[in-house]
Amino acid sequence: MKRSPKKSQKATKGMPSAVLLSIAIHVALFLFAGMLVVFTVVKKEEKRFEPPKAVERPKMRLKKPKVRVKKTSKPKPTTRIVTRMNQASMPDIQLPEMSGVGESLVGGIGGFDIMPDFSEDSLFGGEQSIGSDFEGTFYDLRRGRNGRSVVMDPAKFVEEMRRFVQNGWDTSRLSRYYRSPKKLYTTTFAIPPVQSVLAPQAFGEPDASSYCFAVHYEGELVHKEDIKFRFWGLGDNILVVRVNGEIVLNAYWPHPNGWMSEWETRVLTPGWQTSSAKSRAHWLGDNLSVVGDWIELKGGEPNDMEVLIGEVPGGLFQAMLVVEVEGEEYERSPDRGGPILPIFKTAVPSIDLVETIHADLDPNDACITNGPVFCDYEVQDTTYYDETEVDSSATNQVVFNEPGGVRTWTSMDGQILKAEFIAFVGGNVVLENERGKQVKVPVGQLSPEDRQHVELSTPPEFQINFSKKSTSVPRPELSPYEGSGRPLQISDFIFGARLKKSTTKPYPHGLLVEFFAFGEEVDGDNYVLLDRQQSTFTPSKESKGIHEFYSPAPIRLQTMAMRSAAPMRGIKYGGYLITVTDERGKIIQHKTSHKWLFENLENLKKLPDGKHFDKRCIRVGPPRPTQADRPEWV
Repeated sequence: MKRSPKKSQKATKGMPSAVLLSIAIHVALFLFAGMLVVFTVVKKEEKRFEPPKAVERPKMRLKKPKVRVKKTSKPKPTTRIVTRMNQASMPDIQLPEMSGVGESLVGGIGGFDIMPDFSEDSLFGGEQSIGSDFEGTFYDLRRGRNGRSVVMDPAKFVEEMRRFVQNGWDTSRLSRYYRSPKKLYTTTFAIPPVQSVLAPQAFGEPDASSYCFAVHYEGELVHKEDIKFRFWGLGDNILVVRVNGEIVLNAYWPHPNGWMSEWETRVLTPGWQTSSAKSRAHWLGDNLSVVGDWIELKGGEPNDMEVLIGEVPGGLFQAMLVVEVEGEEYERSPDRGGPILPIFKTAVPSIDLVETIHADLDPNDACITNGPVFCDYEVQDTTYYDETEVDSSATNQVVFNEPGGVRTWTSMDGQILKAEFIAFVGGNVVLENERGKQVKVPVGQLSPEDRQHVELSTPPEFQINFSKKSTSVPRPELSPYEGSGRPLQISDFIFGARLKKSTTKPYPHGLLVEFFAFGEEVDGDNYVLLDRQQSTFTPSKESKGIHEFYSPAPIRLQTMAMRSAAPMRGIKYGGYLITVTDERGKIIQHKTSHKWLFENLENLKKLPDGKHFDKRCIRVGPPRPTQADRPEWV
């Protein structure tokens, strides 16, 4: 009974050890769990940006700026009628130096680094804009907007022009008719009496008719200083000018009881009639001119200006606009009595434009190179031609096949001799030393360079022939309202050169062959460079020493008369020059129809295609029409 308390006492003593073990285990687990918590990555919530509330601001009413933009046109390749050439094959052709032309244009336009090319400018304008020009749009009223033919006659055409003018020159009135996509930019309205077919051709519309067409020009009228002036003009058939929305001139071609009679023209511009007693008193081109209203310009202030020109029945066409400045005195025409006024222009005309106008303008009608230039920049005087007298004895003589002069010759064994090449006979080279003694050296003993020099110095002979093939071109279809027309002859030419080696001696070296074809003015004493081409070849056995080449495209020549009894004017075939040049740049042979062409070859090479020149091969202006060339009604 007394031993049982002892057993329970032992059990009671063991309890603290188990508790301690349990506590140790739990502490270890808590430490391990704490380590897991420490190394756990907590992903923080991304902060969101909240924009501030919009601030209420007072609204302002702004005016939309209006900017006037001058339209321009990229230059496109154009085709000459008089002459064509492959310029890529003519690296040595340079334009002549003409004092004043480049300086005037560059200095006047205000900093152009590259000048536009005006060599293709027609009487109706060119494809490049310089900013101070008028943009022209061509309308063919014999075709609809889709290009198909529509019913149109002169009376209906005049009615359409009347509606256009009386409705504020609104071009939408002409939207039903064909409008050429090509724009032309002109700095002057100086179209002397010419064939009306030139207008559609200038706008790239060869299929358009030569009658019932109109051209609408838009631009700005400005002068660098205050000026008071008035227009004189004559249109065959329509020429109307308005400035700032007001008609200032209607210079129609008077045709009694015709499509442009006095009554019909008053309908065209009922609100304007000339107030000058000088109107219809002086000739300008092919009829009596009209005098417009006085216009006062403030220096540097631009004014909107529009010009409408048009052709009614076909045949001859004209649109001449000249200027009379208040207080100026002008030279008077000796046979017509009226003043020789300057043409209206917004830039100094290029030499090409001057020649284009002069070719059909009577010198007593108007002056091209004097008078005001309507622009807001300074212009300079221009010199166009070399005015020195022609001296037939003073020529740029080209030495034909000149000797090579003294040179150093080297033999195969290294011996040196200074001598001049004289001849190559029987396999021996004849040389003349500095003391005048001639020696013969077998060609095989010379160095390769010397043997090549001998070959180049003894070229073969060639038979040289010039070729010209012409084809008559039918006259363009006449307008049914034009009448019988005027004498007209048109021909297309293809020029060429043919060489044939006339000796059997080998010549393994390249040659440059070049030909120049030129025409003569029917009614003048000067000439026109029509075409020039060049080609290279080596007279090998395979080619049998034959080489020929031709103009890449036909060259059109035309002669005509303003009336049946008038003399013919235009260009006819004149002659040629062919040169053969070796690798050293020496002319070894040539053939020409005119000796003076070869004598002035260096000047000839500097001439632009299609331009006039004299017997010095220096550029000159075209011959001008005379009183005998005028139409029968003048």
